[in-house]
Amino acid sequence: MTASSHPVLPDERLAAGVARLAVRHQGRYSVETVQRLIADSYEQLAANAHVRTHLVVPAERFAAERPDVLAHVENPTAGDGRPRVLSVCSHNADRSQPAAALLAHRAGDGVIVSSAGTHASGAVAPQVVQALTEADIALDDVHPKPLTDEVVQAAAIVTTMGCGDACPVFPGHRYLDWPVPDPDGTPIAVVREIRDALDTRITALLDTLPSGS
Repeated sequence: MTASSHPVLPDERLAAGVARLAVRHQGRYSVETVQRLIADSYEQLAANAHVRTHLVVPAERFAAERPDVLAHVENPTAGDGRPRVLSVCSHNADRSQPAAALLAHRAGDGVIVSSAGTHASGAVAPQVVQALTEADIALDDVHPKPLTDEVVQAAAIVTTMGCGDACPVFPGHRYLDWPVPDPDGTPIAVVREIRDALDTRITALLDTLPSGS
C-alpha cells in the first residue's frame, strides 16, 4: 500500500466508510492511511468478484479488520499473548469459514481466529450455514476475504484446506494441512460429516495450545 498521500477511492461510496474508520482510529492512523487501506481492500475483493457494485460494505468490513493485524505484525509482543489461528481455503466460502467459526466457538476468547481465501469470492453456502446453525454456531455478517501477507504473518498457526501452494509460507509459523472435502454443492448430510471432521481436527489443535487458550 505505497500509494500517493492522497489515494483515489475506486468507488465514491467508500468515502463514508473512510470517515467511520478514521474516527475509530483517530490518533493511530491518518485519514490518508485509512483511505489507502479501504481502497486496497476494495481492489483485492474486486480481483475475484463477478460484480463490483456490491463490494462497498464488504470492503469496509475487510478494511476494519486489517489495522489490528498490521499492528500485530509491526509489534508482535504488544498483544495479549493469545495465539492467532488463520484458516485458509480457496474461496473462503465453504471450508475455512466453518473451520474458523467452529474454532472460535470452541476456544472462546482464548484464541484470535480469522479466515481468508487465496481467491476469495462468492458467499458461504446455505448448507454450510445450516450445518453450523444446527451446532448452535451462527455465521453473522461473514464474507469471503482475500488472503494477505500481513494476515499470514500475524498468525501463529495457519490451517490450510485445498489451497495447495497458494498460501505464502513464512518462517516461524506452524502450518497444518486439513484435507477435508469441499462442501460446495453437496447434500446437507455430507456437510454435517465435513463439519464433524473439522471439529475433530479442532479438538486435536486445541489440545496442543497452551492451557487457558
